[in-house]
Order: sequence, then structure tokens, then C-alpha cells
Amino acid sequence: MKENPAKAMPLVSHFIELRKRLFKSAIAIAIASFIGWFLYEVIINKLASPICDLKAATESGASDCGILYINGVLGPIDLKFKISILLGVLIAAPIWLYQLWAFIAPGLHKKERRNSILFVIFAVPFFAIGVYAGYLVLPIAVDVLLSFTPNSLSNLVKFDDYLGFVTQLILVFGIAFELPVFLVALNLAGILSGSSILKPWRYSIFAITLFSAIFTPTGDPITMFFLAVPLILLYLAAGGISLLVDRKRQKRSARENG
Repeated sequence: MKENPAKAMPLVSHFIELRKRLFKSAIAIAIASFIGWFLYEVIINKLASPICDLKAATESGASDCGILYINGVLGPIDLKFKISILLGVLIAAPIWLYQLWAFIAPGLHKKERRNSILFVIFAVPFFAIGVYAGYLVLPIAVDVLLSFTPNSLSNLVKFDDYLGFVTQLILVFGIAFELPVFLVALNLAGILSGSSILKPWRYSIFAITLFSAIFTPTGDPITMFFLAVPLILLYLAAGGISLLVDRKRQKRSARENG
């Protein structure tokens, strides 16, 4: 039996829309990565600081920096590319966050499109706060993990592996802190009500805890705590704000109908 093309078109349109949004995000990240290339020295010193003072080691002429090392002839240039891309993702956050929102909530009316601007205005600071929170947790996570090294053994850390660990940690915190912004934005767009956000609060708290356990690269309870507790508070705050928005919307609707 021949399929109805009218039913297939929306799915095709979604894929086309997704491709367009991903392409724009990739271009923005590529341009921002070029900027990140010139910030490499500053950032690598900051990232290495939980393990050793890389800048002081270089200035003193030391042959190594604690337990960190780079492997192979291509190791240094490969590391520079990776850090540049990481910086590109962080710098281009306003653009790819907007593209993500535009894909999740398409076909918005004029008033709701204005809310999209508000979404970006709030999403970027929350993402930055999350990234910074992840960076603050980084030394704690490193100390906890390295404390399991037996006294009889040395623990040499390849910088590529360490960078992957750092990237996952700060991006998980950054993306996780977008939760309240997305919830409030979906409420303003009329997609979610405040009661529908808060009603399954037990399941939501469980899901947040599970998310923290799965996606934090350390798996230790301290890092999970630093991620889960703020997320739960932000979730409850987003639900409370959404209830206030719903109440205001209902009063306005009652005045217009009355």
C-alpha cells in the first residue's frame, strides 16, 4: 500500500530543519574555535591548575609538570585543536543555544518569538554559571579520584585523557543548568504549564539524581551532590515561576473574556 506523502512530509521537514540548525551551529562553533586558537596558552594553564602550576613549571624550565604529560609528536598540535574546539563551543553558546530552542519550539507566534530573545538572554548566563560551577568542582573531583592511587604506584595522566574528563565535567554542568531556562521558556510558549512541571516532582528529582550519577565523569557522591542539589533547586524555582506566569495568564484571559 502506497504511503500518504502528506504524513511523511512533516518528518522530512523536521530533518531538514534539524540539518539547517546544526549547520548554523557548526559554522558558529568553527568561527569561535578560530578565536579559541589564540587563547590556547591561557586556557591550558587554567585547566592544568588543579593538578599542577603549568605556567610556573614552564617558566622554571622544569622538564615535566607533576603527573601530566603529552604523548607523541602530534600530541601538542592535537591538544591545541581540541582546546580550541572546546573554547569554540563555549564562545558560540549564544548561537547554538538559540538554534536548539528554535528547533524545539518551531512555528512560534510574534509574541512567542520575542520570548525566544529572552530565552537566549537568560540561557547564556545560566550556561556560563554552570560551566564555572563545573570548573570550581574540578579540583575537588581531581583530588577525590587521585586519592585512590596506591602509595606504591605512580599515576601519570595523559593530558588528552584529562582534557576529555574536564570537557565532560564542565559541559555537563553547563547544559544541566539550562534546565530551568528551558522549562520557563516552554511555559511562556504555552507548551508546558506550571502544574505539569511540578506535579511529577518526585519523578523529576529522581531523574535529576539519576542524570547526575550517569553523566558526571567522576561518579563520586561529592560531584553528584554539587550537580544534583542546584539542579533540584533550579527545577523547583522554574516550576514556581511557571505557576506565577500561568496565574497572570489566567487573569488576563478572564479580563479579556469578561
